Amino acid sequence: MDTPGLPAKIDPDALTTVLDGRWAGLRRAVRAQMAAEDFKDPVDLDVEAHRAQVLEWLRLLARTDRPGLGFDPAHGGGGDVGGSVMSFEMLGFGDLSLMVKAGVQWGLFGGAVQLLGTERHHERYLREIKDLDLLGCFAMTEHGHGSDVQHLRTTATYDPATREFVVHTPDRGATKEYIGNAARDGELAVVFAQLITGGESRGVHAFLVPIRGENVSGVEIEDCGRKAGLNGVDNGRLTFTQVRVPREALLNRFGDVAEDGTYTSPIESDGRRFFTMLGTLIRGRVSVAGSAGSATKRALALAVRYGERRRQFARPDGDEVVILDYRAHQRKLLPALATSYALHFAQEALVATLNDIAEDDPEEEQRELESRAAGIKAVSTWHATATIQTAREACGGSGYLSENLLAGLKADTDVFTTFEGDNTVLLQLVAKGLLTSYKDHFEDLSPLATARFVAEQFVEAVIERTSARKVVERLTDADDSDVLYSREWHLKLFEDREEHVLGGVAQRLRKAASDPFGVFNDAQDHVLRAGRVHVDRVVLEAFINAIERCADADARELLERVCDLYALANIEADRGWFLEHGRLTSGRSKAVTAAVNALCADLRPHARTLVDAFAIPEQYLAAPMLQD
Repeated sequence: MDTPGLPAKIDPDALTTVLDGRWAGLRRAVRAQMAAEDFKDPVDLDVEAHRAQVLEWLRLLARTDRPGLGFDPAHGGGGDVGGSVMSFEMLGFGDLSLMVKAGVQWGLFGGAVQLLGTERHHERYLREIKDLDLLGCFAMTEHGHGSDVQHLRTTATYDPATREFVVHTPDRGATKEYIGNAARDGELAVVFAQLITGGESRGVHAFLVPIRGENVSGVEIEDCGRKAGLNGVDNGRLTFTQVRVPREALLNRFGDVAEDGTYTSPIESDGRRFFTMLGTLIRGRVSVAGSAGSATKRALALAVRYGERRRQFARPDGDEVVILDYRAHQRKLLPALATSYALHFAQEALVATLNDIAEDDPEEEQRELESRAAGIKAVSTWHATATIQTAREACGGSGYLSENLLAGLKADTDVFTTFEGDNTVLLQLVAKGLLTSYKDHFEDLSPLATARFVAEQFVEAVIERTSARKVVERLTDADDSDVLYSREWHLKLFEDREEHVLGGVAQRLRKAASDPFGVFNDAQDHVLRAGRVHVDRVVLEAFINAIERCADADARELLERVCDLYALANIEADRGWFLEHGRLTSGRSKAVTAAVNALCADLRPHARTLVDAFAIPEQYLAAPMLQD
């Protein structure tokens, strides 16, 4: 089995052009600034010194125009949402504590004021937030509720006599937990609380609450202390005891309270209002996915460079072998590198959609964006955790030394899988969005409707089995190289898997009316798989679309092979499912593995080119293990 030949040498700059995409100019500018400043992870600072260093770096960022890119031009911003997210993403090449603290200040805190507030809040606060004259917090997560934001227990009760809200922590479970900027630097917090007026709860809303200053009382701040990573971020706990804030402290874009306590909202449904409010805050989730991707690229660049230097064991002729020449080592790093390319292009497409979507676009498009952001964040951060660990192992004991950066990357990114949304919950959200096409079946579970649903599923199953047989026949009849490297076949398998899994979930959930929790709980593994295989298909399509934009013939050919490796490694990893459901014969399953090996061999000479194309400033790859 042979793959198409690749040119001996390919210019990494041609790949960088494709990777940089729509915001190429901004990416170059951020790289130049990062190369000029020492944002490299400190490996020998204590917690307090690290926090001070990160705040100093944050002030350097504030002197540029990039922190304000996502804000409205009327308040000193650039009106470039996509550029803002790209800037946060690229900070992931350096100390991730800086990325997180910048994200808290300008993405979460500033973003909440901009997107949940109205003109009075914008005029009063946005310029100060952008210029770092006002440091703030995003106080959503509680000790007892993280992903379940709708049931937060902090309350904000309106007192019409004084025209104030009384913000209160009713019990320990309502303590705001893990709040960035709270322990040391934050002065004002966006606090998410249950709004109560006239004795009635109107759901979770956001309030501006001072947490430091001469006139602040009733606010207790506790330092979360040393963490496994990201110790340059001052995470803290916030407790409120009958803290009074003016009526104007309510960020009132989606709900307002008049002086007499009357509640009004442009969105009548409390539930729809809540999800609309949260939907405006997805920039943070998108930024985390991109930053995880940057950290993963950095780890792969370190590991590939080390793999080209480190020699281990001798050939029969006596020459010691460079470890990246071993197939097992290629197997560790190159499929992960292919997935990083695929996720990069999926992230780029996501950022473009986020940038271009308008407030008056159909609600379905808004929900699709939120779902895609959730899915890509989950898959990207899980990939980061797995790949950085693999990179550490690929560098042996050297990778375990702090000075060689991988240990810090591993510690700093570990929490990415559970902040800005726990990944398991996020994949459930993806699946829930996909199941809307089955909504009618769930809303009307009369005997007739149930019978119709079962009949439809039976017919679809027959069609699906017929389709699967055709796929198998094509595999059997065609030459392996024609099929295994066929983009049409890759797409067919990814699409067919998604359709089958989603249909299976819908069938399992049709009994949910009798026991909603029990039925969903029993099907949860299928729900998560539905979310995951949907994201896999979206990522593959994004990679294919990116290749179409590549003007350099040699670079395009290399990207085609990288895309082959992404698709075939994904199929190989899930070949149990493909075999069980008749999409692969056992012989063709073995052929997939052979193809992955062949692609690793073909891409081995270009591994350095592929990581150099990430254009990571050299100072962030200056590990002693790579020095002569």
